[in-house]
Amino acid sequence: MRTRPGGGSGRLGLTSTSVLASGFLAVLIGVAFAVLLQVIGDARGFTADARASREAITDASVLEQHLIDLETGQRGFVITRDEAFLQPWQAARESYPAEARRFLASATSPEQRRLAGQINRDIGSFITDYSVPLVEAVRRDDPSASSPAETAEGKRRVDALRASFTTYITDERAKLQDRQDATDSSAQRAVVVACAGLAGLTGLIVTLTVFQHRAIVRPLRRAAAAAGRLAKGDLEVRVPSSRVEEVAALAASFNTMAESLQDSRARTEEARERLEFLYKRLELLYGASVSVGTGLDVEQTARELARVAVPGFADFTTVDLLEPVLRGDEPAAGAGARLRRVAADGIRDDAPLAGPADLPDLSSPPPAARAPLSGQARLDADLRHSTEWAAEQPEAAARVLAYGIHSRIRTPLQARGVTLGTVDFWRQRPDPFGPDDVAFAEELAAKAAVAVDNARRFTRERSTALALQRHLLPQRLPYQTAVEVASRYLPAWTRTGVGGDWYDVIPLSGSRVALVVGDVVGHGLQASAAMGRLRTAVRTLADVDLPPDELLTHLDDLILHLCEGEPVSGGPGDDEGADGWFSSADLGATCLYAVYDPVSRRCTLATAGHPMPAVLGPDGTAHIVSGHVGPPLGVGGLPFEATDLDLDAGSVLALYTDGLVEARHRDIDVGLAELCLALARPADSLEEACDTVIGSLLTDRAADDVALLLARTRALPAGHVATWQIPAETVQVERARKLVVEQLDAWGLTEATFVIELVVSELVTNAIRYGQPPIQLRLIRDHTLICEVSDTSSTAPHLRRARAFDEGGRGLLLVAQLTQGWGTRQTTTGKTIWCEQALPAS
Repeated sequence: MRTRPGGGSGRLGLTSTSVLASGFLAVLIGVAFAVLLQVIGDARGFTADARASREAITDASVLEQHLIDLETGQRGFVITRDEAFLQPWQAARESYPAEARRFLASATSPEQRRLAGQINRDIGSFITDYSVPLVEAVRRDDPSASSPAETAEGKRRVDALRASFTTYITDERAKLQDRQDATDSSAQRAVVVACAGLAGLTGLIVTLTVFQHRAIVRPLRRAAAAAGRLAKGDLEVRVPSSRVEEVAALAASFNTMAESLQDSRARTEEARERLEFLYKRLELLYGASVSVGTGLDVEQTARELARVAVPGFADFTTVDLLEPVLRGDEPAAGAGARLRRVAADGIRDDAPLAGPADLPDLSSPPPAARAPLSGQARLDADLRHSTEWAAEQPEAAARVLAYGIHSRIRTPLQARGVTLGTVDFWRQRPDPFGPDDVAFAEELAAKAAVAVDNARRFTRERSTALALQRHLLPQRLPYQTAVEVASRYLPAWTRTGVGGDWYDVIPLSGSRVALVVGDVVGHGLQASAAMGRLRTAVRTLADVDLPPDELLTHLDDLILHLCEGEPVSGGPGDDEGADGWFSSADLGATCLYAVYDPVSRRCTLATAGHPMPAVLGPDGTAHIVSGHVGPPLGVGGLPFEATDLDLDAGSVLALYTDGLVEARHRDIDVGLAELCLALARPADSLEEACDTVIGSLLTDRAADDVALLLARTRALPAGHVATWQIPAETVQVERARKLVVEQLDAWGLTEATFVIELVVSELVTNAIRYGQPPIQLRLIRDHTLICEVSDTSSTAPHLRRARAFDEGGRGLLLVAQLTQGWGTRQTTTGKTIWCEQALPAS
């Protein structure tokens, strides 16, 4: 309850009354809707439950009919020995499994499901334990098949099953009737509640209508008449008060407005003068937004800021920046950085403010210097009475005062939450700075700070992009024996200087090696980051040992996910830009993935929009590989195809990016031909071959990044590979161990016998027990000893820790503990489980 101003009895205000009425109305409507929704929900639930119960009854009846067909068919066959009676028996027997599953799935409660399961088990027992043996006995003319005991047993089973069906159907019908009764009761309650709510709603509407006419309509008509008189110039008009609190407040506001109209005329004239002043300030701010930040150099931007404030706002301007800002770094609070004066301008050139000043060390700044660096502007309206300012640099302060400068505003340069430095505005003119000038100085400094920070961020991003590119490319190619490799990377001669070209060499299982080269369109930090993600993704997928075409398919899916959900800033090559999202066109990545096997001397490769590699044979002839070039990454929905190459030992495989063979003045076909010629030139080493190719094709500064990867193939001698076919019999495990021991003795690796024998025993046992024949065992002697067991099952094992009483689960754990590494790779015919063991030191 509220008390009306000026005394009187307490009344509910208009707002309180409306809130109470609305609340009561909302409660009535909510109750009605709740009851209606409950009825609808009950009706829907009954309909769904009824449908489920009918389906359950129907499925039970169908299954019961199958039981009758089984019993009738076998009885007729037992009596008449006529095979025709077995036709319905056989049909019911064949369709029983499907009908039993449907019958079990349609059960509507756990109790019914248990009963249905028991019925299914009893029918299955009837078929397998009684009906089928009985028919077989009759076919053998066994006289016991027609004995009364067998007949009684069959009748007992059938009667018990039919009794179970009767119980099941009766329970379902009882549940259906209970649901119908509950739904009818809910509908009746809904009708009663709806009628009561309608009556209450009607009474509430009538009461509100009368109240609104007396408390709102009449006072508003009086207020409208008074407003008309006020519009005609009658400033003496007043609106009478009301007993309703809100209407009384409206009348008081109207009367106050009428009294203030005369004062507004004087204030209007003052506002016009103020607007003229603000317009001049806006012109100055507009000039600052146009002329400050025309370049991406920090010191140039600071000089533009000093120049724009003179003489429209200040007579002299100085800009001091933190030393990390000049290097492109983000200054950290309390890092002990120093201010450095980078710009000064004024109406005269002989002011004692020009040039670098000996500024205080910010690791322990005085209060006058600390305030602007913490985000607060400082106004010194009269420098002659500012002891704190004079304490900063007494000698410089004395020269400034002697020159006639008497007023100053020091404002921080802050952008994106980072303090970059300070800007000082000085006046020599008679009128000093005032509090209004502080706000303008802060706004001018804020606009300029964004431009300074943009220049700083550009410097930082360029440095970061250069460092990121150097660290994302392989620093040292991994050791492997399948190929001899050499590589080159040359950044483009652009403003950013780095792009998205990359390469990689990834050792795989079975002495194989993956050779990768890719390209991300654009330059700068975004392209380098995208290249890093792609290289990491390729390494991760390569660790799964996917074929080249499947690996590119998974990589393409990854690009699509990045396109849908990863925010980035700017476009390719832009250091700053509006926030956006990756799109397939923005990324535009290409990739070539090749896998070389030194055992089979076969190279399998697939490409996503990337040029096919060149091959230099041992005979000195070079050519471009012909094959299917898939779509670039990020397109989605199109397949990638693999190309197989049989390479002789000593062949050189050249993987490259388009920047090597394509240029503005040269067609790509010409570049490919020149690449083949450069590869065919004699070279003492791959490093020399790389230099020859780069020197032949890049005679001028490259407009795009260039990545080149040369790989000379090696072949593993046949004597270093042993392969056996193992029959899928448990007794063959001993034979496999014996074969491995003999081979290790032949290789002179007797010290590795114990571990390899145990590993072979576990892997072959697992293949026989859980895999599918044929089973192959292979030993490879390379820089490590490799053991592989292959079978045609695609199910891969997983390492787990067996519990204390588990009978299995310890084999792979032993393999993992005893070997350097192990893994699984899928093949076109199944899978291969492999493990590696270091060769003995001898």
